[in-house]
Amino acid sequence: MMKMFHFLVILCNILINIISVSAESPYRYFHWDVTYGDIFPLGIKQRGILINGQFPGPDLLCVTNDNLVINVYNHLDEPFLLSWNGIQQRRNSYEDGVYGTTCPIPPGKNFTYKMQLKDQIGSFFYFPSLGLHKAAGGYGGIRVLSRPKIPVPYPSPDGDYTLLIGDWYKSDHKRLKSVLDHGRMLHGPDAILINGHRTGSSLTVEQGRTYRLRISNVGLQNSLNLRIVGHRMKLVEVEGTHTIQNTYSSLDIHVGQSLSVLITADRPPQDYYIVVSNLFTEEFLTSTAILHYNNSQKRVSGRPSSFHNNNRHVSWSLYQARSIRTNLTASGPRPNPQGSYHYGQIPVNRTIMIINSADQVNGRLRYGINNVSFVPADTPLKLADIFNISGVFHVGSIPDYQDDRPFHLGTSVMGVGFREFVEIVFENHDCITQSYHLDGYSFFVVGLDRGTWTPASRDKYNLADAIPRSTTQVYPNSWTAIYVALDNVGMWNLRSEIWAQQYLGQQFYLRVYTPVMSLRNELSIPDNVVLCGRAVGRKIPPYPGILQRDEDEKQASHDLKIDP
Repeated sequence: MMKMFHFLVILCNILINIISVSAESPYRYFHWDVTYGDIFPLGIKQRGILINGQFPGPDLLCVTNDNLVINVYNHLDEPFLLSWNGIQQRRNSYEDGVYGTTCPIPPGKNFTYKMQLKDQIGSFFYFPSLGLHKAAGGYGGIRVLSRPKIPVPYPSPDGDYTLLIGDWYKSDHKRLKSVLDHGRMLHGPDAILINGHRTGSSLTVEQGRTYRLRISNVGLQNSLNLRIVGHRMKLVEVEGTHTIQNTYSSLDIHVGQSLSVLITADRPPQDYYIVVSNLFTEEFLTSTAILHYNNSQKRVSGRPSSFHNNNRHVSWSLYQARSIRTNLTASGPRPNPQGSYHYGQIPVNRTIMIINSADQVNGRLRYGINNVSFVPADTPLKLADIFNISGVFHVGSIPDYQDDRPFHLGTSVMGVGFREFVEIVFENHDCITQSYHLDGYSFFVVGLDRGTWTPASRDKYNLADAIPRSTTQVYPNSWTAIYVALDNVGMWNLRSEIWAQQYLGQQFYLRVYTPVMSLRNELSIPDNVVLCGRAVGRKIPPYPGILQRDEDEKQASHDLKIDP
């Protein structure tokens, strides 16, 4: 009976493979060498992390449903991983590139990421996810273009630029990591970079033409405001969703967020400042780039007018955030309108409250969520799950709400069911703006406000055209609520994008689980998977979709089902 069951499951998976291959999308191949190199973003020599000799790294250009094959060779003196901020890795959390899912690439070795940009469009970025590597570079933009037959709700722009903005430290990334390892918090950043420079970056435009700017905050800590002197910006896309096309004189981009704007070079032919400033901080930082008209008659002179950086800006930023809404009639990655998914009519199965916390543990500063400060296990959680390695983590090791248990360390994993529809409420009791990211998903930001969330706060939710995205801000002493349809099986990182806090434990993993073992739900473990920790020596399943577990066959036959 058991043999017949296995035969039927194998047959189902083979048929799914045949169907997938027959409709396979194009492949794009990349080879990236990751090295140290001298960089001078602040005018002094620093050790940076380069990709193919570039800082920032090369843009990753692709089209909806493309299959990407990215061979990454690690020339550093320490393990390395790349993660893909906003790329959902449908059914494929193995390729997510965070330590909870993927073994690091050892020094002198390579790993080939294989992923599909299934049903995605938009602007994203990649970054190094281990330690404080992000403080040394290693990041770059991702552009996912719409397929030619899918209409886009604006004329094709005359040019397409990536703007990577973020705060920056002059200290080496290993020095910064050492500070955190000794239980101390980092001081404020030293500068803001625009495409790897504090000053000196430029974008060339032609008078009368319109350009798309893809802007990502790839920094470590600060929310940033961007403006282009004399020009208005038309917002057209946020992390893969076409937006209502409001125009803004400046835009707030919080850590980990991405968006696209259109600008038209309709001013007198000269150079104009692009100004990026930090928000909600005591120490004011600002950096500039140049919007250069190719027939410019005048260079910039002096300094641009300063941007008022104080706590009163929170109310203005909150107002702007609420104005960012989905264009319901535009097609997304598929021909059907974005508004055809009526998220506001779906019953919520579960509410999860996320409250950020901090405390001393053994005399050292730690950060946490719901009083649990995440500690990485000796084995990536996804591999421990797939090989059924006991003792690596426990589902339910972080509660849905912050309870009375004291602040403590733990490898926190929250279990959720496949296809549950969940409300997550983030509460921020700190005086800084928090930013949270969920791998594997795009969620609907249905509400955000000052004060403490209560059930009555649901009366203010936007249940019609809230923006879906993968990273959301939570203002100081405020809350943000999201809805998320958990339709992507895997092990997914939910983390603070304030990178020092993430490193010191402000993260956990969401285990989206189904007992139905089918390639429709989750791809099989990659044949080139790197095994580390307690997964070393484990036998990789020899055929698609069947996972070899240590549990006895009787229990397996009870748990496993054939997906119809």
